[in-house]
Amino acid sequence: MPAFFDTHRDTLEKAVEAAKTRGFWTPYPEVPSKSVYGETAKEDAEAAFQAMLGSPFDLVQPSDAGLAGKEDSPFGLTLGITYPAATTDTLIAAAKSAGKGWAAAGVEDRVGVALEILSRINAQTFLMAHAVMHTSGQSFMMAFQAGGPHAQDRGLEAVAYAYHEMSLVPGAVRWEKPQGKHGPLVMDKTFKVIPRGIALVIGCSTFPTWNTYPGLFASLVTGNPVIVKPHPKAILPLALTVRIGREVLAEAGFDPNVLLLAVDEADAPITQELVTHPDIAIVDFTGSPAFGAWVREHGAGRQVFTEEAGVNSIVIDSTDNFRGMCANIAFSLSLYSGQMCTAPQNIFVPRDGIETDEGTKTLDEVAAGIAAAVDKLLGEPNRALGILGAIQNPATTERVAESRGLGRIVRDSGPVDPAVAGAARTATPLILAVDGFNEDTYLAERFGPISFIVATSTTASAIARAAGSAKSRGAITAAIYSTDEAVIDAASEAFADAGVPLSVNLTGGIYVNQSAAFSDYHVTGANPAGNACLTDAAFVANRFRVATVRRQA
Repeated sequence: MPAFFDTHRDTLEKAVEAAKTRGFWTPYPEVPSKSVYGETAKEDAEAAFQAMLGSPFDLVQPSDAGLAGKEDSPFGLTLGITYPAATTDTLIAAAKSAGKGWAAAGVEDRVGVALEILSRINAQTFLMAHAVMHTSGQSFMMAFQAGGPHAQDRGLEAVAYAYHEMSLVPGAVRWEKPQGKHGPLVMDKTFKVIPRGIALVIGCSTFPTWNTYPGLFASLVTGNPVIVKPHPKAILPLALTVRIGREVLAEAGFDPNVLLLAVDEADAPITQELVTHPDIAIVDFTGSPAFGAWVREHGAGRQVFTEEAGVNSIVIDSTDNFRGMCANIAFSLSLYSGQMCTAPQNIFVPRDGIETDEGTKTLDEVAAGIAAAVDKLLGEPNRALGILGAIQNPATTERVAESRGLGRIVRDSGPVDPAVAGAARTATPLILAVDGFNEDTYLAERFGPISFIVATSTTASAIARAAGSAKSRGAITAAIYSTDEAVIDAASEAFADAGVPLSVNLTGGIYVNQSAAFSDYHVTGANPAGNACLTDAAFVANRFRVATVRRQA
């Protein structure tokens, strides 16, 4: 067996330490540099991507349902890639058979395989960027970073946590209990990590790798065979991942069916069959609250981890950098056209206005300042396309149009100049002004580039409404702007109680949308936005059990 664990031991040890200290660390550079990824990496990836278009994807795995795949690029490119499909029973049978040898392997062997898979995925980051871009609609730079190194970081983080938790289980011990004048009771005990069973990882269309890798690698290293079920509109990134993983597994002497791809099409879905199959033991799901609720209900008896969605809020009380605040919020509203689970939707502002370094600003002036900052940010079409990317789902474009009547339009949405965007589906942020009493309007999640300036009576009311919505509807991020430490303390307490990480006075190059691996706890498991946290010990520890054998010495 290749010495993958020894090869990557240093990376693993640093990852474990980074998870403990929560400082910045990454082994995967986020800059698309030839000096990092190879002189011809960019050109090789473009050629490889073009060669896949209009052809069956090269993936050898059990298949008894022909070919499937109807991906369309949000940028207008015809993909035409098909993938080997299989029935649920075929996938389950293959995973069960392969899982026996995988479960019997040592922890270091499994961890070494996972680390090698991540290393090889990283080497193909340019290709992965094309795959993520043309399935999710992210711009190339965002797809390179979020779909590449940042996703790989999250996968490595899960491996590190899982390795640490499994390392707490000793292999063998001699147990001695003193008996006073008599000799001690002596037992020899052995402990072994036992996987839960087949794991199902259900991917999403907007962040196919970033949201899939934590569950995939956490289940894999804890000894569970994994079936990866991509969103039917974002198959390619996870097909590449599974292909690389199967190659490494085979090289290491394992049955490659430890890792399988489950492909379907929107008009013939198989996700529900997989979730409810009695041999599925673990389910990781990322997607809408509606289907997330179905997964949680019908996944009863299984270990279910979900990251769904919520209504993220910003509270503005005061600021000593009005232009910086507006610019920061404008970028957060614009990034990937708001198609992020971390994107803010509701911006709460007191009706009487706020104090700033430019004097008192009325509610309307605050709204106008944010709108003007968006206009400035997106004023140059090429830059706008690079920030906004494309709209992944046509339903999001329809949602923007339908939302125009929900409030007073502060800033209308529109497409990026077609001369630059070409056939890409694009939409700039729609900003609406509403009153805080219109809860039915702004407390519903409006996925995409839709946001609300919500008028409240006071800052205290704004905090209460924002934190309250997190408790009732779920939230993944929150932010506050204030020059008053007492207000910040009150907000910190309220959002902690609501289970939401809080960002304070962001005016520079850090945005509320961003979540850093090895440092930020993404989702918290503490409100309806999700019951998992990426990544903490609870995310990995329930993916295995410990078997004990006791012998009287």
